[in-house]
Amino acid sequence: MNRRPDPAPIPFIDLQAQRRRLGGAIDAAVARVLTHCQFVMGPEVAKLESELAAFCGARHAISCASGTDALLLVLMAKGIGPGDAVFCPSFTFCATAEVVALVGATPVFVDVEAESFNLDPKGLAPAAATAKRLGLKPKAVTPVDLFGLPADHDAIAAAAKAENLFVLDDAAQGFGASYKNRKLGAIADACATSFFPAKPLGCFGDGGAIFTDDDKLAEVIKSIRVHGQGSDKYDNVRIGLTARLDTIQAAILSEKLKIFPEEIVARDRIAQRYAEGLGNIAITPTVPKGYTSVWAQYTIRLPKGRRDGLAAALKTEGIPTAIYYPIPLHRQQAYKHFPVGEGGVAVSDRLADEVISLPMHPYLDAPTQDRIIDAVRRALKG
Repeated sequence: MNRRPDPAPIPFIDLQAQRRRLGGAIDAAVARVLTHCQFVMGPEVAKLESELAAFCGARHAISCASGTDALLLVLMAKGIGPGDAVFCPSFTFCATAEVVALVGATPVFVDVEAESFNLDPKGLAPAAATAKRLGLKPKAVTPVDLFGLPADHDAIAAAAKAENLFVLDDAAQGFGASYKNRKLGAIADACATSFFPAKPLGCFGDGGAIFTDDDKLAEVIKSIRVHGQGSDKYDNVRIGLTARLDTIQAAILSEKLKIFPEEIVARDRIAQRYAEGLGNIAITPTVPKGYTSVWAQYTIRLPKGRRDGLAAALKTEGIPTAIYYPIPLHRQQAYKHFPVGEGGVAVSDRLADEVISLPMHPYLDAPTQDRIIDAVRRALKG
């Protein structure tokens, strides 16, 4: 009996397709850096920063070595430390809370909205009450634009103002998205993003950037980024880091930024096809009116207990899946001793049991996507 060949595996994120599109341009950009040999803070870095600022409408774009460093640099520049509370969603990647602990402050976990996966603004006041009861001083809130969808920034800004909180937007997954006709990067007091290769705008290694309209804050961040330097590298006026973006990565990002708007459109088209194909069999993500998403992930929700079966069925057909995030931060070993705001984080706990992400990238063609949709429908109906 002839055995049917195993189906060709589908990449979860197809970086090779983008590489084929940009191969010549990327090679030429890297070659220019190899020619001038200014590998640290070369001219491509300033060029990229100018392009990033123009793209999102921020006054300052400050590149750095990673998305985590981007968050850390801002907290350090604001002088946040021991005795201070920073409010973070529990349903997110650990870096959001990690940097708070690294500066000696206390992350206080806030629940998220089930529909958006993003920080629930109504949870800020109760969380601030929790912090004060524990003797902490509320200083900042770090909403996350999870999976590429902006948080409700107006509502968060209003809640933050009531508690006198600095707003640091974690747009590691959301850079390129917009909220009420404003791009992320030009909304919060400061915004951090990541250029990790799997992000919607990614380099060929680690990288990140900070956006702000605050001239003084930008000046301090630039100093901390290079060992806290003052007038020169031997005049250190504050404690700092080595957190610079490599010139080669800046050159690569400049080329990728040129096609980024087209890729965002493609991501949205693919997300709409997923919604049309799966909307009557799973809870699919929605984008509120006035928002756009960059669809860093396409994440559906299933009743508890259905997810593992779907993942196993898709794996047999060469279709990868991922779970972001199976354990909320308030239950993780490194973070479970930090406080949770009043009202709890029940939505975060529930989402951790329901979410599963499907392949998503701007080069996912219709036949391949139909194969994924068909396989999901078969598995869930079975």
